[in-house]
Amino acid sequence: MAKDQASWNVIGLAAFPGKKGCSRLAAYVSVGVCEGGALMKATTLAMAICAVSAASVSAQPIRWTIYRIPQTGTSVDFPSSIFTEEAGRPDGYGQRFRTADGRADLTIQAAPNVGSDSPAVFLAKKGPPARIQYKRVTPRFFAVSSYKGDKVWYDRCNFSGRLVHCVLINYPASEERAWDEIVTRISLSLNGG
Repeated sequence: MAKDQASWNVIGLAAFPGKKGCSRLAAYVSVGVCEGGALMKATTLAMAICAVSAASVSAQPIRWTIYRIPQTGTSVDFPSSIFTEEAGRPDGYGQRFRTADGRADLTIQAAPNVGSDSPAVFLAKKGPPARIQYKRVTPRFFAVSSYKGDKVWYDRCNFSGRLVHCVLINYPASEERAWDEIVTRISLSLNGG
């Protein structure tokens, strides 16, 4: 798979420092407005911002469908009510999608494993950033995740035969907890022919 601007997928990046989710947002808001004894107001404001951000993902029931790549047999549970717009084609087979407001994107793709690499070798050849927050590598797949600026990126690739089946997801770090279940369902449903 070639470099992709949607998520890390081979592009180098530095890990986003700080705590995860709303606690990080609360810390930044508190530091910015807490001088002069306004800690309670700043914390309340930060909690309200977090609640609004989380609600933007989960306000409506999520409509799920199964996205399939007929040429490769790749399939994955796809939150079609969230990723409503097509955003181009990746290398190999598949489709990129994004939210209507552009704040998150999802790439579903399959590509040849030209070198017949194991997940560990394939990942090492891609040169992932040194400070990955989450990394799991097995004989059948790898999953990696970290931060780039104000976004969380998550990539999972399953290996079957001579193909690599992947999902690449990018979403706002401020909405991380609200996205957890969505990302988990997408990741665990990824299946390759």
